[in-house]
Amino acid sequence: MFNYFVRRFLLIIPTFIGITLITFVILQIVPGGPLEMEIMKIRMGGAMGDGPSSSNTSTGINIPESAMEEIKKFYGFDKPIHERYFLWLGNLLQLNLGKSYVYAEPVWDVITSRFPVSIYFGFIGFILTYIVCIPLGVYKAVKNGSTFDILSSVLVFIGYSIPGFALGAFLLVVFGGGSFLDWFPLGGFRSQDWDDLSFFGKITDQIHHTVLPVLAYVAGGFATLTILTKNSVIENLSQDYIRTAFSKGISEKRVIFHHALRNSLIPIATGLGHFLSLILAGGVLIETVFNIDGIGLLGFKSIVQRDYPVVMGILVISSLLLLIGNIISDIIYAFVDPRIRFK
Repeated sequence: MFNYFVRRFLLIIPTFIGITLITFVILQIVPGGPLEMEIMKIRMGGAMGDGPSSSNTSTGINIPESAMEEIKKFYGFDKPIHERYFLWLGNLLQLNLGKSYVYAEPVWDVITSRFPVSIYFGFIGFILTYIVCIPLGVYKAVKNGSTFDILSSVLVFIGYSIPGFALGAFLLVVFGGGSFLDWFPLGGFRSQDWDDLSFFGKITDQIHHTVLPVLAYVAGGFATLTILTKNSVIENLSQDYIRTAFSKGISEKRVIFHHALRNSLIPIATGLGHFLSLILAGGVLIETVFNIDGIGLLGFKSIVQRDYPVVMGILVISSLLLLIGNIISDIIYAFVDPRIRFK
């Protein structure tokens, strides 16, 4: 098993190179890149002077060749695309993600400044999903076919079918500030007067800013984990060892929670391997709806603004967390189920 996981970790290298290479090439060849945007800004701002020009606009504004060369050099477009990638990869090996075009700061600083927000919502969403879905799935399995099972399934799948950003917009319309109920703020991570609030005022304010985004985050994931738990428990309840436990006079509660549930949690436990991905949890559109300045919104803005160093930095972190999370899931699977042997 040790050799298997060593090979899995070694496979991270070519997989990571493949992911970053494909994304890097796409970003470099897509129209409307940072070079084109910078040229557009210069043209809109006025002519840069007389001399040989590389391009013209309908208004006759010219950009000198020397200025074009400087712009290309600044953005790294003065080299072939394969050289650009290997230069970027070499900097990455030195733990240098580059400098943001938009924020004029190191990419690592730009991304990590959003970590607390994403970790906060990701951790709460992760814990809330497991706390609610596992007991709900067990109870649905015990009451399989009942009115409660049918009605809860309808509600769960309605939540699953509604996109998170649409649910978020609906929640803001119904419960947000200025709405009919006016229970929660219209968005943001905290109020503007956060520093002036008392300790309990800060707790209350943070809760108010948390409820609606978290509901929009986790609604879609409830269905998957709930149904997985229910089906797994139902499958185990039909096994011979469960019938044997009942025949020995063991109480139903003990049979379900001590025997059936323990084995039912085996496929569910593998999802814990993706706990690392909490750092980048959240949806782009959800963060946009609630105006939450997290990793998702940063990635979206960086793509729109053609801030490629930030885009690649987020890709590096997210892909590594995903690849390592998959391996951790396999490790957890092997520990919780002794029958599993990786070779």
